[in-house]
Amino acid sequence: MEKIKEKMNQLRFEADNAVTRAEDAEAKNKKYDQIILEKDQEITSMTHKISVLEAELDKVDAKLAEAKASQEEGESLKSTNENLTRKIALLEEELDAAEKNVKETMEKLRQVDVKAEHFERQVQRVEQERDQWEKKFEEMQQKYKQSQAELDNMVANMESL
Repeated sequence: MEKIKEKMNQLRFEADNAVTRAEDAEAKNKKYDQIILEKDQEITSMTHKISVLEAELDKVDAKLAEAKASQEEGESLKSTNENLTRKIALLEEELDAAEKNVKETMEKLRQVDVKAEHFERQVQRVEQERDQWEKKFEEMQQKYKQSQAELDNMVANMESL
């Protein structure tokens, strides 16, 4: 009888530990879900920045083309051409800065994508681990029910004696 009580206490302890671990796994899962949501938002933000920078790049390319066309109009507009030349230099610098920014943004997007994939794999692993713990918990509950039934049966047999 004492062994049965010890076994029941052990089973309860293991079941409580399994529940605690499952709750911890769920908390981690929620944390990873939040991180993924933040990374998704960051990806969306970076994608928007890329589209804005590409539009800006198109505008800068258009301005650069206009400036070069104006320069070819002739020597009589030399002073205008000098101003446009300065404008072209500034636009080229802006273009270089925009291209650099696009490259950096693309690299950040790639890194975010890699991190998102990593977190997705972690979430899948944690979910698998949670599923395993839930299965173990269900098995332990079944064992507990069987032990309880055996104990009830034994008590009934002892009382009938």
